[in-house]
Formats: sequence, structure tokens, C-alpha cells
Amino acid sequence: MGKSRRWTGAAALALLLAAAAAALAAPAAEWTYPLSAALLENRNGNLTLVNREEALDADFTPKNLVPLQLPSVSGPHELRREAAAELAALFDAAAKDGFELFVKSSYRSYQTQNTMYQNRLERYGRDDGVVARPGTSDHQTGLGVDVLNREWSLKDGMTPAFGDTAEARWMEANCARFGFIIRYLSEKQQVTGIIYEPWHLRYVGRDVAAYVMENRLSMEEFVPEYRAAIAAYEAAGGDFAELVRTLNAPPPVVEIAPEDGEGDTEVSIGS
Repeated sequence: MGKSRRWTGAAALALLLAAAAAALAAPAAEWTYPLSAALLENRNGNLTLVNREEALDADFTPKNLVPLQLPSVSGPHELRREAAAELAALFDAAAKDGFELFVKSSYRSYQTQNTMYQNRLERYGRDDGVVARPGTSDHQTGLGVDVLNREWSLKDGMTPAFGDTAEARWMEANCARFGFIIRYLSEKQQVTGIIYEPWHLRYVGRDVAAYVMENRLSMEEFVPEYRAAIAAYEAAGGDFAELVRTLNAPPPVVEIAPEDGEGDTEVSIGS
């Protein structure tokens, strides 16, 4: 009986060692998506998709809203702090290139969006797709902003014809430098369900914006794409959360001894 127990324990240990060896021999999952996994964790909410299928709650209010100190009509206007700073940089760059821009609309609460939607229904008797239903507007994220030139800022409404202006062309060509995308591109109306809105900028961060605009993606295409990349990585044995923790970890502290062996030890932060 004693020998049997000892043999069973030895066999179990052998199996565990064999399994560990097989795990070490197996190729580690590799992150191959063009964007860093750390950008796609979406802890800050910059990549949140908002539409009719993925609506925000009525009580959702973005954090870190700050007032915009930019040329505008109506108002007051607010955006999340990071988006507000980048929008100010975008306005400065536009001014240097000879373009005058104005904020038309920025953060809107669920309640404000509901009022706008109901007014549109009463005026036209139907949902014509021009005003988003409450909870489905990019503006509620605090990351969406409508930007126009002087001429169009004085008009009552906005139409895709704004896209023919020099200011709109400049914004489409340069918005990604400041972390913004054109949320509703002309060729994506069938995907987004929203008309072409050359005035509607959405903040996602510089790296993501460059990728989205370079590949002419809508958020409805980009978000499922990167979610599929995460799922594929984990299906291959990767741990996405651990990968992100590793990427976000501070660099190791390295102690550097004096060359002569005397004096205080120096500390260097590894790169």
C-alpha cells in the first residue's frame, strides 16, 4: 500500500512536470494588431462606441468636463479635459494655416438630447435621422464636438455641403494630428446610419485617430475590429489584461555602482 501511494505521487509529479514542459514549449500568443494593446483597454472611455445599438444610460455624465475657451456660437461649451486641450491645439493650428473655426456644439446631456429629439419629432412628424435619439449621441460622451467656419456658424442648420469648404477639408486632413476623427464619413452612411457630418469631430487619441483616418474607418467598424483582435489573442492563449498590465508597468529600477567601488550607489530608471 505504501509503495502504491509513493508511485502515485511520483506519477502525478511526472505528469505535472510534463505539462509544464509542454506549456513552456508551446509558442506564446503574440499581439499583432497594429495598435498597442495598452491603447485598447479603454479605461479612459475614449474608444466608447455610442449608437442606437450601444446607447448610454440616461444618468451617464462624463468625468473631467471643462469649459472650452474657444471661438463659438451659442454655448457655453464643455468637453472632457484631454479632448478640450487637443481641440484648442487644433484651433491654433488651423489659425496658423489661415482658417477660422467656431465651436457649434459640444457636450450634451441625455436630457438636452431628449429635448432636441422631441422638438425635431414635433416639427417634422417623424425621426428623419438628423437628431440622434437620447442616449445614442456622441455628444453625451464629452468627446464629440461640432466645428464650423464663420459662414456656417451663422446658419440655422448644418448639411453635408459644409464638406465642400476649405475649413472642412483642412479638418479632415489634419484632425488626426490632434486625436480627432471625422465621426461620420461620407462613404460610411450605410454603416453608421447617419448622414455625412464633416463638422462632427470625435476624440479618440492621436494613435487611434491616425489609424482610423488612414484606413477610413467608422467607429462601428473600428471597435468590432479591435475587439476581435483581443478575442483572437486570448483564443491563442494570451492574457490581454496581463499584457496591458505589463505594458503599463513602470520601468524597472536599476542600481548603478560607482566605478571605483566607493561612494553612494546611483539609481537609474530603465527605459
